[in-house]
Amino acid sequence: MNDKPIGIFDSGIGGLTVVREVSRQLPQENILYFGDTARVPYGSKSPKVVQLFARQDASFLYDKGVKSIIIACNTASAEAFDILRDNFDIPVIGVINPGARAASESTKNGKIGVIGTHGTISSGAYKKAIQDSDKSIEVTAAACPLFVPLVEEGWESKSTTRDIAREYLSPLIEGGIDTLILGCTHYPILKPVLQEIVGDKIILVDSAEATAGELKQILDEQGLGNSSQENTDKHSFYVSDFPFKFKEMAERFLGKELAEVELVPLEVIESHATN
Repeated sequence: MNDKPIGIFDSGIGGLTVVREVSRQLPQENILYFGDTARVPYGSKSPKVVQLFARQDASFLYDKGVKSIIIACNTASAEAFDILRDNFDIPVIGVINPGARAASESTKNGKIGVIGTHGTISSGAYKKAIQDSDKSIEVTAAACPLFVPLVEEGWESKSTTRDIAREYLSPLIEGGIDTLILGCTHYPILKPVLQEIVGDKIILVDSAEATAGELKQILDEQGLGNSSQENTDKHSFYVSDFPFKFKEMAERFLGKELAEVELVPLEVIESHATN
């Protein structure tokens, strides 16, 4: 069991920021990643559809023999975490709760901002997770739908992106937040731009970092850590569409060359048990 890989899924490439953080914090662990690129984005779909897709994605990973599953998609974490946690016999981790906890621990003035897709923001999942532990914390959320296509186009350094980010973030800054949750796994790619706009006094919380930290804690507590002390780096990548485009973007996200990305036909994903 210890040598089995960590399963990570997302609607596309954003979850690769979680892969990057897991690789950094747990270099001895192997990773099996699935990007549902044929059905991206999840953020604009109904909760029922997101739950179905998440069950299928998780089942694909489970049937590959992973020892833990990370839902590296904020929308799927918001809509399907409880369902997956209750229906699989291995640890399931979403990105919402770790990010919410990290933000709650970071804020000094009790004012937290959250940015994400329409699906994540409308779910209210971050606000609920934060206020479940501390009802006095004020949470202000804003949907930033243009960030994902800007990242996927490689426009994170363009002036257009800065202008759009300033427009999105101005109300949050004016509201006096001192902590900002990057509630989409694409957003860490924009960290330099976002930090420049919000200023050094506002702490940016990367849910990918917090999620990797929670995974480490769970593996330690359950004795599931890889027994190898070496950086094995035996990662496998699967997508449901456009493997070549994915490979190009993944190498930019991860900062290294990938050996292979395997295409899994969508009908194969849809045929997997949905628990």
